[in-house]
Amino acid sequence: MSPIVRKIVAGMAALVGITGSVFAQADSINIVSTAVPFLRISPDARAGGMGDLAIATSPDANAPFWNLAKVPFAKKKSAIAVNYTPWLKDLGLTDVYLASLAAYHQLDEQQAISTSIRYFSLGNIQLTDYSGNILNTVKPSEFSIDAGYSRVLNEKLSIGVALRYINSRLVVGDVGTGVVYKAGNAVAGDVSLYYRGANEEGEGLNWGVVLSNLGSKVGYTNDSRNKDYIPADLGLGVSYTKVINESNKISFGLDINKLLVPAAPAATGNYSVDSAKLADYRSTSVVSSWMKSFSDGSNQLNSLQASLGAEYAYNEQFFFRAGYFYENKNRGNRKFFSVGAGFSLDQMQVNFSYLVPSGSGVTRNPLSNTLRFGIVFNLNSNE
Repeated sequence: MSPIVRKIVAGMAALVGITGSVFAQADSINIVSTAVPFLRISPDARAGGMGDLAIATSPDANAPFWNLAKVPFAKKKSAIAVNYTPWLKDLGLTDVYLASLAAYHQLDEQQAISTSIRYFSLGNIQLTDYSGNILNTVKPSEFSIDAGYSRVLNEKLSIGVALRYINSRLVVGDVGTGVVYKAGNAVAGDVSLYYRGANEEGEGLNWGVVLSNLGSKVGYTNDSRNKDYIPADLGLGVSYTKVINESNKISFGLDINKLLVPAAPAATGNYSVDSAKLADYRSTSVVSSWMKSFSDGSNQLNSLQASLGAEYAYNEQFFFRAGYFYENKNRGNRKFFSVGAGFSLDQMQVNFSYLVPSGSGVTRNPLSNTLRFGIVFNLNSNE
């Protein structure tokens, strides 16, 4: 990856809420860097209120973002979800945001089709060379669009598959460095399972397994050697719902995620050795990288992310949510509490979430005060 694009990708990592470098430092911090990190941002307000919990929660129109296999068990035959998240408002940014749309339609009682779109605007970025001379001003943006199909395997188990196109337009053309840049493109797929153990009243245990963003690398120049992995991920989720009475119920859930991208080799201080190691790392095939992510020499427990959340529902009209997200300090150190709420009006549900501020000064979480807004339009019902 060229210096200009690397600067922007590093900035994108900060926008997602993580910091780090390609090589491990003396304090063992070794962030796993990928292209298109916007795919790791929670896109919907309901999950955002539960610490980004969503793999095995009850299905809704946002299911294509998390676990497509949930869609055949949705109560509504068709639905559309629209979400908007102003990003890093706590840092004074006004032109960075994530917007998303998702929809599904159940063809019959056994199968469904879906689609989802994410658009991430990084605002205006001033490019400079190593001497600080201004080169150009760019307005990077990224988006993904996918189409999915899900099917019931039996009365409790379903499967979903999706194909996704990803476009990352960071820099285009020659910005004064002599290197010609282009938009990065990738194709990826998701495979997911969902087990609905809940009874007709909604009480019981559900679980899900998701393999997401399994796809090609992204390059920003014509040099085929300078391509980066996208954030392939393995997610496991479980949720349990307790029906208290006909008006009240509460759900609890836990998601565990692991990025299927190996950690970059640790720096030795020897330029030629480090360059050779990095070249070997970047030349690893996509499929091999998924396997290598489990044997890259790092502590595998440190690579896990956890989301713990709960949702209380009153008459299926008012919803209150809370959650906690955890990431190891050596892999990004994102830790935060979130709360959320929602209410239903006829065929529409409005959701919002809030990321509770934490830390102070240089330790303040850059995601503090993040708000997400979402609307779900339920077009018709199976009931």
